[in-house]
Amino acid sequence: MKILKPVYDRVVDRNQHEPEFHQAVQEVLESLEPVAVQHPEWVAAGIFDRIVEPERQVVFRVSWVDDQGHVHVNRGFRVQFNSAIGPYKGGLRLHPSVNLGIIKFLGFEQIFKNSLTGLPIGGGKGGSDFNPRGRSDMEIMRFCQSFMTELWRHIGPDTDVPAGDIGTGAREIGYMYGQYKRLSNSHTGVLTGKGLAWGGSLARTEATGYGLCYFMDEALRAKDRSFEGAKVTISGSGNVAIYANEKATELGAKVIAMSDSDGYVHDPDGIDLDLVKKIKLEQRGRIREYVTERPNATYQDGCSGIWTIPCDIALPCATQNELDGGAAEHLIKNGCYAIGEGANMPTTPDAVHKILDARLIYGPAKAANAGGVATSALEMSQNSLRMSWTFEEVDERLKQIMVNIYRAASEAAAAYGDPDNLVMGANIAGFEKVAQAMYQHGVAY
Repeated sequence: MKILKPVYDRVVDRNQHEPEFHQAVQEVLESLEPVAVQHPEWVAAGIFDRIVEPERQVVFRVSWVDDQGHVHVNRGFRVQFNSAIGPYKGGLRLHPSVNLGIIKFLGFEQIFKNSLTGLPIGGGKGGSDFNPRGRSDMEIMRFCQSFMTELWRHIGPDTDVPAGDIGTGAREIGYMYGQYKRLSNSHTGVLTGKGLAWGGSLARTEATGYGLCYFMDEALRAKDRSFEGAKVTISGSGNVAIYANEKATELGAKVIAMSDSDGYVHDPDGIDLDLVKKIKLEQRGRIREYVTERPNATYQDGCSGIWTIPCDIALPCATQNELDGGAAEHLIKNGCYAIGEGANMPTTPDAVHKILDARLIYGPAKAANAGGVATSALEMSQNSLRMSWTFEEVDERLKQIMVNIYRAASEAAAAYGDPDNLVMGANIAGFEKVAQAMYQHGVAY
């Protein structure tokens, strides 16, 4: 990295103590160096400097009262990163690890992911360091209402359309939307992931997991591989992991391991997905409970050990930086030939380099997990049209979007001299569309 090294250095200097944001920016800028060579006019117009700086960052206090009458104070965030091609779009993460640097990393990634979908949506992200785990429905409702009491003034159907993320499911979106509607006196498509009775889209819950498998299926076929007969490990056990399991199984694979933040289960007979859904979605339990009903399965504390299990395809679907260099070495040594990212930036830079050097089929998050935001944008379209599409219609659109994302990333990688590097291809394909819009909007933008 030569031309863009000063851009990265300024990011580090301006955004100290935000390692996740630094990591995301470095990975993208390294891929974009050949683009800077080909487009000196974009360098002169400051496109690269501007795209790494959020258009707007909102940080606010969230005060709420628990069931015992105690007052709690959390911090809320919304980073509106780039609106060159459409309104800001990105989820709201509720997790104690949330801070401004993590939200900026997620928002920055969202720019390129959203661009890759081919839909008119910009990049943003938000959330809070509130932890919904162990809280009652009433406590979560009071938090969500307080959170939206501040956020509502910064969002809108043509400005910024948040969605769910880690810790923010249908329950939380419902509470937030109810408060937004109450404050704004309007019923608009300002949040996605809504309930089906009030503007939600069929297939939204399944979209990220399904989309991941559609992308990987296309990438596998390009190398004369497939899910058929493959052994698959999937980290996580939330919506993304569950529906990646469902679609991979439908495509002929056997999923043999899943995890949560406490540990992982290995079931050589194939994961019983109905049991996982019962434990995680209905009972809100822990993955260790799986082995009480599956005697041939084993449970191990520590979720990172899942990558030591021999498999053909690995799908990290839990959280950022969960798959490190050591885990990558285990996967490569054990014969894994494909890795697809269902979570946001789940693979460390060291691991990415090892995976690319080993020439594995590698689906980077901003391409492979774009199915969720793609279907969110389809929900926005349905809201604008005041109509709804069938599950099959949404699923078919989703599949075509994911196929198109693979092709765009593959073609961009080939055009810049590294045809198997989908990391590079996804970054370039996502960036060029946004950069062109920014350039045409003028420097004042």
